[in-house]
Amino acid sequence: KRATGRSLWSVLRGVARPSLVIASSVLLLAASGCGEESGVADGATVTAYVAAPLCAEAKRELEREGARAGEVRVRVYCLEATGDAGGLDLATVGENARMASEDSTAVGYLEAPGRAVRFGLPILETAGIAVVVDDSGSAAMARLLDAIAEADPGSLRESVSDALE
Repeated sequence: KRATGRSLWSVLRGVARPSLVIASSVLLLAASGCGEESGVADGATVTAYVAAPLCAEAKRELEREGARAGEVRVRVYCLEATGDAGGLDLATVGENARMASEDSTAVGYLEAPGRAVRFGLPILETAGIAVVVDDSGSAAMARLLDAIAEADPGSLRESVSDALE
């Protein structure tokens, strides 16, 4: 029994019509962007994830360069320490790598030589994030900034990875 006297079809048509208008509008807006170059726009901000031992030097190098690589702004995210001379905290290594891999702005991961690289590398490679291994945070950041400045903005993450291989 219908309490309102309206058929199910008329109710559905009333709901579907506004939904159809909204869906059509979204598709038209999306289609109007077709053919435009995608990628990182001038002035966009990307992130460099930096291992704790390298972070202070990497920040200073980035400041010297005006926090930019070409037309792209670069910010540093200092990672949690993964251990001390006595051991390595694999959970933190994995957490750091996963954090970077889940960030769409991540273009580089700076790490000191050591065992942490071996465990974090598979996660970062799967995400296409360039890994720079160096004893010097300054040198690692300089290499990353050069790669970003020379990279194709249409596929920045991929271009930076290719440049640093």
